[in-house]
Amino acid sequence: MYKQTLCFVKRNDELLMLNRENNPMQGLWNGVGGKIEENETPTECIVREVREETNIDISAYEVIDKGVISWEVDDSYVGGLHVYLVEIEDTYDYPTPKKTDEGILDWKKITWLLEDENFGVGEMIPHYLQNIINGEGYYNHSCTIKNKKLISYEMKKLELSNSK
Repeated sequence: MYKQTLCFVKRNDELLMLNRENNPMQGLWNGVGGKIEENETPTECIVREVREETNIDISAYEVIDKGVISWEVDDSYVGGLHVYLVEIEDTYDYPTPKKTDEGILDWKKITWLLEDENFGVGEMIPHYLQNIINGEGYYNHSCTIKNKKLISYEMKKLELSNSK
């Protein structure tokens, strides 16, 4: 089981994204999330992390487990995280940009996030984001990175575990 989580909060055709002030992914836009605490499930973690980072309580919404994102870096480091999607109502009032301890939160158009020439998001995001937002099922999004460049991406359907 991976020890980190990531959530994409969707409102209409936008996602609430965090431009991170610190590593990993410093200066890039990503979803919100964090480390799983002792005796906490990944789903409990993502509800807590979204509340801590955004002040949005997603516990009243369907928190959809979309699988895992895993990576191997330079044949020496393997990591991963649990990824979730939460859709909030189109009228949800959450003004941005908003400065936080983690960085800057802002609503970003999905089309902007998926743009091929957008270098403001991590290289992996355009590969898996479309499936996380629109796909049915539970997947492992596996990425291989060498010399700070994504060299391969693979998506495999997984069986959803009841232990989430």
